[in-house]
Amino acid sequence: MTGEKEYFDFDDIGACAELAELLFPGVKESPEECEGRFPERKLPEGAKVTRFAPSPTGFLHFGGLFPTTVGERLAHQSGGVFILRIEDTDAKREVEGAAESLINTLSYYGIKFDEGVTAEGEKGDYGPYRQSMRAAIYHVYAKKLVAEGKAYPCFSTDEELEKLNSADKKAELKEKDWHFDAEAVKRELLERRRFTLEEVKSSLAAGEKFVLRIRADGDSDKKHPFTDLIKGNIEVPENDEDFVLLKSDGIPTYHFAHAVDDHLMRMTHVIRGEEWLPSLPKHIQLFRYLGFRLPKYMHIAQIMKLENGAKKKLSKRDMGANMNDYKRMGFAPDCVMEYVMTLLNSNYEEWHMQNPDKKYTEFPFSIKKMSTSGCLFDLAKLEDVSKNVLSKYTAKQIYEGAAEWAREFDPELAALLERDPEYAERIFSIGRGGKKPRKDFGAWGEVKAYMGFFYDELFEVTEALPEGTDITDVKQVLTVFAKEYDPEDTQDVWFEKIKAVGAPLGYASDMKAYKAAPEQYKGSVADVSAFLRLAVTGRLSSPDMYEVMRIMGKERVAGRLSAFAGKL
Repeated sequence: MTGEKEYFDFDDIGACAELAELLFPGVKESPEECEGRFPERKLPEGAKVTRFAPSPTGFLHFGGLFPTTVGERLAHQSGGVFILRIEDTDAKREVEGAAESLINTLSYYGIKFDEGVTAEGEKGDYGPYRQSMRAAIYHVYAKKLVAEGKAYPCFSTDEELEKLNSADKKAELKEKDWHFDAEAVKRELLERRRFTLEEVKSSLAAGEKFVLRIRADGDSDKKHPFTDLIKGNIEVPENDEDFVLLKSDGIPTYHFAHAVDDHLMRMTHVIRGEEWLPSLPKHIQLFRYLGFRLPKYMHIAQIMKLENGAKKKLSKRDMGANMNDYKRMGFAPDCVMEYVMTLLNSNYEEWHMQNPDKKYTEFPFSIKKMSTSGCLFDLAKLEDVSKNVLSKYTAKQIYEGAAEWAREFDPELAALLERDPEYAERIFSIGRGGKKPRKDFGAWGEVKAYMGFFYDELFEVTEALPEGTDITDVKQVLTVFAKEYDPEDTQDVWFEKIKAVGAPLGYASDMKAYKAAPEQYKGSVADVSAFLRLAVTGRLSSPDMYEVMRIMGKERVAGRLSAFAGKL
């Protein structure tokens, strides 16, 4: 009909090329030239290229350590490459110093990257590794999509853009359904596909802002099979949403940036949380539009915790969610990583029992052994794992780990440890080694309570004598033993002296005789030992008392015994 407006024809190659030039006049590099700057990697057959790509919006979450560890294990087990990429395209949410904090935290837990952002700067030939520095690269591919009729500009006021972007974010975060029910928004976007080149020229000349949207060709009612390396065979709907590729400031959204980056950095496997499954249709479409080979995807089940008997997602507000919490509590990195491996692979604990002296990095990690339903975070289990790991440390390793932690979190303990390192190491050597080493603590934060009685500055009597104890007997035992004690005695001689002190007072020196006829005695040698233990350590249970007394020496042992007796 005459006078009817002729809208832009996305099938007109010439018109699309003109539109691309209008929108991106400064982009001169072709996709082919860009590909040449980032060639295929020369790696052994089967080598995997993976990445950890956090946003610098806060601390490293325990859930973030999962995909990081999986990526690191897959890459390094296969002779591949592990990359740290910072996805800092959302300036409004970025927290100052967060990127550096993430790098330091990952380094503390022994996560080693082959390429990417480091504390010293960037390393590798496939950078920049901060997305905020890759705008020119994204624009090359944005121009390509426009030139092929697969993307279009959407000119809007700031208020309108905010409204449309909010709809995008809601769709992105919707976890239970594959698409966000926003028919009104879809209708509006379809209407925005109707424009002329003259309108574009006029808007650009007026300095109006635009976002670049994909021109989706999918039907959400249609589904196609997809193989996820963890979820297995699933069905994925086609994407029918014209989601944003470039925001009005020219910075890409996560969807567009990750597709371009993962392709150019030659990623073979993308490991991420299952909350990203709803975005998978968008990413499949993007890779198809761009002509890129789709990497293999692994969507890891969420970390769960028990609360009032029910499972719930571990949130960032929960205790133990922040990886810095573990450092503050004093869990050694080895212990945390050991625990993570028990959650990641169901056969890890069996392997570790068969290979007790091997590090977790020697374990043949397998995707097939990962849980599809979600791992259960258990702080008590972490504590048990940590006790097992630390029990195999040498006294020197324990000293060094405790001292390093204390310098940052407990200066008083650090000063005591560093005052006499040899003395501290002798303390840590008690019960260490052998087939059944002691497991007194699982974190550096527990060391002070464990060994505090060895230092006069920290010593206090925290327990009491059993009810009904004869105080006169206790005083007699402490007074006599203080005179008899000799650090040079063998353990047998030392124990005979304890028996000899109690026998005249009516305490059985033979446990068998005592158990056979307890009514004939006031108590046993175990009771006599308890009197001495409480006076020397301030508690009724402690490490081997023979070793404790030898380390403390005759003068301090006698002083403790005398002081306790004087207070009775």
